[in-house]
Amino acid sequence: MAPRVSEQHLQQRRTDILAAASNVFMERGYEHTTMKHVMEAAGVSRGGLYQYFSNKEDLFEAILEEGLNDEAANTESLLTNTESHWELLMQLIYGENGTPDAKMDPLASSKLEFFITGRNDERRRAYGERRYKIGLRIYADVIKAGQKAREFSDRYDSELIARSIITFIDGLALDDAILPGDVVQVENQSKLLMDYLKMALDV
Repeated sequence: MAPRVSEQHLQQRRTDILAAASNVFMERGYEHTTMKHVMEAAGVSRGGLYQYFSNKEDLFEAILEEGLNDEAANTESLLTNTESHWELLMQLIYGENGTPDAKMDPLASSKLEFFITGRNDERRRAYGERRYKIGLRIYADVIKAGQKAREFSDRYDSELIARSIITFIDGLALDDAILPGDVVQVENQSKLLMDYLKMALDV
């Protein structure tokens, strides 16, 4: 009889596969990544990989889902005791230090490929819409809480500002993915977004 594998071991193996897959997607992009590439990077057999994910789309969605769920849960926790909604908003947009720099999310180009190439696929469009709504809620909740605490002006609707943030980030990611590096000014444009938000929120 084959030895039983603990749930903890199975979960750790899944985590390791996702980490290896993320690195492959960052290096190759979504379209040029294959399940074989992931198998080799993760050091697992074909059966070991397909035990967890039925195809590349399932695998990439799992990576996206894990990142977004972690961010949503973390934001909800921080909202209960944050001293500065502005600092929290900046951390959501720019990362842990809350300061604009010249770096984009290393998975940004793969995310764009995933959604743009699948724009006519019903499943992927539905997933993209659900993901957008979760991201929208994360930003809007922080802005709304800041307005309620009178840290932010309520001159503009919190959801409208949240939509504008998402549109800016997605647009900048697209430009960064397809244009030469000396054309897109990620850091300067990101700093300008910060200035726009300060004006919109009266910070």
